[in-house]
Amino acid sequence: MSDAVLATRGLKRSFTQGDVTIEVLRGVDLEVRPGEIVALLGPSGSGKSTLLQAVGLLEGGFEGSIRIAGQEASALDDDGRTALRRDALGFVYQFHHLLPDFDALENVLLPQIIHGAEAGTARSRAEELLGKLGLSQRLDHRPSKLSGGEQQRVAVARALANRPPLVLADEPTGNLDEATADRVLGEFLALVRGEGSAALVATHNERLAAKMDRVVRLHDGHLS
Repeated sequence: MSDAVLATRGLKRSFTQGDVTIEVLRGVDLEVRPGEIVALLGPSGSGKSTLLQAVGLLEGGFEGSIRIAGQEASALDDDGRTALRRDALGFVYQFHHLLPDFDALENVLLPQIIHGAEAGTARSRAEELLGKLGLSQRLDHRPSKLSGGEQQRVAVARALANRPPLVLADEPTGNLDEATADRVLGEFLALVRGEGSAALVATHNERLAAKMDRVVRLHDGHLS
């Protein structure tokens, strides 16, 4: 556990609707090692997104232990969790969530500036990542001028811009057609491996999950 980039123990999450309590996570134990790409497989509604929200430190209400890059999240205050999320995590969602008024280069540059990078260094890093994803000729295009696959490639570059030890991806190709999804996932996996990051990728697609290093399945609130 000590060298895992992500480790959860007894992770639980429930929601109350009226007089009914719905247990979504019932004690999840999970480890992701440095450089490992793990597929989190399960049907829609199985709790994959809830699990990613927990380990992404995006909302509270969880019980159990979450350790990220050696830090116990439950021991941190709000500022500490924000810093850990900023420094240790990258995010890719089903919908790209790019800033519409900024071009592809700026969308990858801005998170680095916020993180404290010097402008020239941030620009070089953004150009490098977007180039690896085949977007060197699209740097000055705003999201509305990019295809769905191109938009998601920019989102991948943004997630990796600050060299996070762990990337969390929630159905990252779920909004793309099959051929584009295959290409984008292949580029995502190659880039994550090339950067030396680890990744936890939620998907309901068995075929895409098989391309990753390891598959864990979420069923009835437990992992197998």
